[in-house]
Amino acid sequence: MLFTATARFALRITRSNPLPSLYKPSLAHRPRCISSTPPLRSPIAGTVLDPLEDSGEDVPSAEAELQKPEHAVISTFDLFSIGVGPSSSHTVGPMRAGKIFINDLLELDLLEKVKTVKISLYGSLAATGKGHHTPQAILLGLEGSDPETIDTGTIPSRYAAIQENKTLLLGGKHRITYDMDRDMLWRWDQVLKTHPNGMRFSCFDENGDLLATNEYFSVGGGFVVNEKTKVDENLFYKGVDKSVVQAARLHQHSSGIPLLPPTEGQSPPSADDVPYPFKSGDSLLNLTHTHNMTIAQIVHDNERSFGLSDEDIHNKLMRIWGVMDDCIRTGVHTTETTLPGRLQLRRRAPMLYRRLMRGFYPGMAMPHFSAIEGGQKPAGAIDRPEANQSQTQSGESFSGQSSGGIWGQRSARATRVVGKFDHAMLPEPPRKTMIPAMDFLSAYAIAVNEVNASGGRIVTSPTNGAAGVIPAVLKYIVEFVSDDPEKSVKTFLLTAAAVGMLFKRGSTISAAEGGCQAEVGVACSMASAGFAACMGASPETVLQAAEIGIEHNLGLTCDPIDGLVQVPCIERNSLAAVKAVTAAQLSMAADGVYSVTLDEAIEAMRLTAADMSVKYKETSLSGLATTVRIPLTVPAC
Repeated sequence: MLFTATARFALRITRSNPLPSLYKPSLAHRPRCISSTPPLRSPIAGTVLDPLEDSGEDVPSAEAELQKPEHAVISTFDLFSIGVGPSSSHTVGPMRAGKIFINDLLELDLLEKVKTVKISLYGSLAATGKGHHTPQAILLGLEGSDPETIDTGTIPSRYAAIQENKTLLLGGKHRITYDMDRDMLWRWDQVLKTHPNGMRFSCFDENGDLLATNEYFSVGGGFVVNEKTKVDENLFYKGVDKSVVQAARLHQHSSGIPLLPPTEGQSPPSADDVPYPFKSGDSLLNLTHTHNMTIAQIVHDNERSFGLSDEDIHNKLMRIWGVMDDCIRTGVHTTETTLPGRLQLRRRAPMLYRRLMRGFYPGMAMPHFSAIEGGQKPAGAIDRPEANQSQTQSGESFSGQSSGGIWGQRSARATRVVGKFDHAMLPEPPRKTMIPAMDFLSAYAIAVNEVNASGGRIVTSPTNGAAGVIPAVLKYIVEFVSDDPEKSVKTFLLTAAAVGMLFKRGSTISAAEGGCQAEVGVACSMASAGFAACMGASPETVLQAAEIGIEHNLGLTCDPIDGLVQVPCIERNSLAAVKAVTAAQLSMAADGVYSVTLDEAIEAMRLTAADMSVKYKETSLSGLATTVRIPLTVPAC
């Protein structure tokens, strides 16, 4: 029996209904070791698969593969969505998957019959799920929570209660027994063939009979897809409840079968309902020339075809920016000193921001800072640091670790080497130089990613691991460049969204598929385009800025230490924000002369992702994750 409410393939099974052939043992369910062998292309754009030995099972031919959608257009408000940290693919996506599964059970009147639930995590989800808060996300999703509205402050206590009481309140109404050690299986050694971020939910009745089961794949940016719906459902929108999603968005990427029956007298929407469809940078550029419109205007009018008015678009964009700005404010004003996790990484954004403000207002302690206030509420007081603060905090290392944490032995300051003064090569005198653009960009980006690492409210832009790049660059524009902040916010976000759509269609925005180039690299490219657009650059120059932004992130690996979205993720966002502004400046100085197009760079990224070893795709199996030795003074799990 299909989950007819949402066209998913979860099955209802009774004693008299044997397991259908769809669930016979197959390659997707056999253990497969993670290897560095070059992967194969999958029917999903940007998805890569491990090669499989020939087992006699039919392999889909190229002709049988589902074609890519006709165009790249998705909603800006799916690419930029409000969620919770620390990961869009490992936290936000799994939480949505859990809620989708519960909604389906409700639609089929199966929820009250559920006695137990089994959860299996595969591939990257299993390898780094603990550090990415995947268990918390799935369980709270099964309880009916949504990443956009959940109270982030209640997540730790709710998760602790589930573990302690060994109970789960499905959909907020049906309580069952749930034992983490028994009911959650971590299959890091097995990768489902559709996507590295796979999860399987199965529920059973009181007799132990299987009621329903379903597999979900978190493909990056909070998007969740299913084996049977991978080109039309949830790959291009994030709505958990399809009945409230605008019809044009359901049909625009359909594989030919309408997902919802049209109303009486209405024909099914098609891709033509989007006024300005584009599938590549060249086609987007042609649209701007043909219609004499900027990239932001193209994206704006496409949003209107999704049932939004001009006022709706304005309000949604300003809400996205408001959450970004609040995230920066929270990050620079927090009184917390360390991030969660056994690394005990020291928070740096408050210190960096205090130093910047001290430079602007020497000798003063301000009650609030107008420069950081994006809305109506005050930013709060920040005392000026003592003059010798950086020297007296002997517990702080170059990388920001606290001496009280697990890396304490690395934090002791070495004896200062001044150098000989009777040498032919005299030593440089110590000095500190403030470079406002770089310093503010770094402070803003680090602030966002520290909030993300602590599980706070952030905007997926386009992912959580790269959520600091775009807010940092946009904040810098609003505070130091723009004469019309609201116009700049809208221009920036709509332009960046267009570039993000191209990457989502032509390559990937999932680190589990493409490494960190797919997250921080894409965010850098999007921010470069947004910055150039806010400087009044031509569409050609905007796309060239995006190309420079990604070109110099190609091959960037994802190897988080201890599976946490902290090292090197936080600093990497800071560097990408600076790189984005530099890329935009380079494109504007090039006077239209360039050798590589954005489309060529996106294809290069796709090929690089396909060739990259799976060990560098958010598995913590190589790179920094293995060369950095972490003393095991606490249990690993």
